Amino acid sequence: MFDRQKLKDLFLARALKFGEFTLASGKKSSYYLDGKQISLHSTGLRLVSQGLLELLADVDFAAIGGMTIGADPIVGGVLVAAAEQGRSLDGFLVRKEPKGHGTQRYIEGPVTPGTKVVVIDDVVTTGGSALQAAERVIEFGCEVVCVVGIIDRKEGGAANFASKKIPFRSLLSIEDFGIAPPAGN
Repeated sequence: MFDRQKLKDLFLARALKFGEFTLASGKKSSYYLDGKQISLHSTGLRLVSQGLLELLADVDFAAIGGMTIGADPIVGGVLVAAAEQGRSLDGFLVRKEPKGHGTQRYIEGPVTPGTKVVVIDDVVTTGGSALQAAERVIEFGCEVVCVVGIIDRKEGGAANFASKKIPFRSLLSIEDFGIAPPAGN
């Protein structure tokens, strides 16, 4: 069973930093959420994996994946948690650029065209990385049934997913830490 408070406590202890930061989106921020401090920690990954499976309990999907490096540990954790529940689930990773050798594909893993998939991202700001992953998966022929994030910064990601008609869910939002999203989001 997912322990939401424990995940929040772990974010506070390991991943939430204050200062002046430039985000991947190019935006400036007075705080930074380092999702890898959670997904590359044994307890953090277990909590995230259990939480994501609970969050997606009512979603019909056969595979979960996302942009490589960020999604790698999360995908592995969710697959192990699914196996522990007796559920068969595949994983996939999306490359920023196709390999220059072998299959030269953007998508790695045992998914095939027609597969219903969930795209995962650790921290969602504008949703750019997850949208790029979703576009690659759709080009490959899969159906993206949902995008999920560990934490939503509430800076336009949900609206960007909605504009593409892709449902979005997250385990936590920045509001869970008493931080208000920027005006207009």
